[in-house]
Amino acid sequence: MDLQILTLSKTKKKGRGHKEAIVNAIRQAAEDYSSIYVFSFENMRNLKFKEFREQLKATSRFFLGSNKVMQVSLGRSAADEIKPSLYKVSKLLRGDSGLFFTNMPKEEVERLFNQYEDYDFARTGSVASEKVELKEGPLEQFTHEMEPFLRKQGMPVRLNKGTVELVSDYVVCEEGKPLSPEASRILRLLGIKMATFRMQLICRWSLDEFELYIQGLEDSDVESS
Repeated sequence: MDLQILTLSKTKKKGRGHKEAIVNAIRQAAEDYSSIYVFSFENMRNLKFKEFREQLKATSRFFLGSNKVMQVSLGRSAADEIKPSLYKVSKLLRGDSGLFFTNMPKEEVERLFNQYEDYDFARTGSVASEKVELKEGPLEQFTHEMEPFLRKQGMPVRLNKGTVELVSDYVVCEEGKPLSPEASRILRLLGIKMATFRMQLICRWSLDEFELYIQGLEDSDVESS
């Protein structure tokens, strides 16, 4: 059985045949695995996700990409669902979300997803989680070769006897505000990680049970059985 992840984001470019292949693969996975989960994600990091996927490939399969294609695969209503109550799963495929098919015990899946968290450098446009301010004076963590680059990022720096020096206090970013490209680069140089890649279980489906992990989902008429 092919257990590799299928990415759905380029289905339009690859045409109808590729879309149909994805639909068929998801429907086959619904036959091969005992449980289906919808999960959401924040600050997706492809390398970290690949590592997580590799840990589970012997018993599981992931699908990411077009929510519409995944919904069509499972059935968007009770009338066209491929298995009982699967339309409830389709309704919860919104925003940054994916499907996880597995034969693993429920408790093990919950443990793995709940404990998974990885920190990384924030990208341009991400919201700063804290204020970062550098005080006037020497920046001994930077070599003198870095001074022109730092100046290009807008930092008020100069060389003082071969040492990079801030000539005045400098705010790299403000808490709650989007990061500029320059701020993102400076934070990386400073080794400050503000992005947390995490995944959250939304629901679980099996032939005899449907369970919501998040209550009060807006715009949804799905209820736990």
